[in-house]
Amino acid sequence: MEDRIHRPMVLRLARYLRVLDKLKGLGFVKVFSNNLGDAIGATPAVVRKDFSVIGVSGNKRGGYAIDSLIDRLVEVLGKNDTERVVVVGTGRIGSALMNYREFVREGLRIIAGFDTNEALVNRDATVPVLPMSEFPAFVAKHDVNVAVLAVPDAVATSTFELMVDAGIRGVLNFTSVELKCSGACDDTGCVAECTVHNVNIGLEIENLFYMIRLKRDVMSAVATEE
Repeated sequence: MEDRIHRPMVLRLARYLRVLDKLKGLGFVKVFSNNLGDAIGATPAVVRKDFSVIGVSGNKRGGYAIDSLIDRLVEVLGKNDTERVVVVGTGRIGSALMNYREFVREGLRIIAGFDTNEALVNRDATVPVLPMSEFPAFVAKHDVNVAVLAVPDAVATSTFELMVDAGIRGVLNFTSVELKCSGACDDTGCVAECTVHNVNIGLEIENLFYMIRLKRDVMSAVATEE
């Protein structure tokens, strides 16, 4: 099954789970594929195919049992156990992520932040901020696999390499530097062992403005034709 699940599908599964949690909170016990599709912007066929891949079946008349569907999605997405995460770079973005309470609901717990700036080190904080020199030992001791990278662009690549060398195998990159695992760890097995998701906030905002302008131009052209 795992080789049939790709990233877009994982994102859809996570969105289904959020919708189902809300529906359950409202007292619903059943849901249909068209309801879930409307909620996340997918067709009912896509919803049914996603559920088929993870071994969930429903029927046109009865739909899906919400409790059973939630249990299966939690199992597939690995949300039964809380995942430990660290943040590297505790400036504005890093600090905001460390204080984001909704991570707990997503099964994530940020257990520490790291920074090279000694002025930001605070071992007594709710989420302690530790010096970067302690990063490798901390990762090994707490068996951390995932980290958020929010350092200045100038040190993004070198910090990333240090993180991978320390044993980090999943990186959510908030710098504007496009990072790839290749070359940052051993050549053999590198692709399988390390995954990077680059989140370029500036690029995403630029794309958002482009889409707004595009839709506005289309609407203007339609109005002119009328």
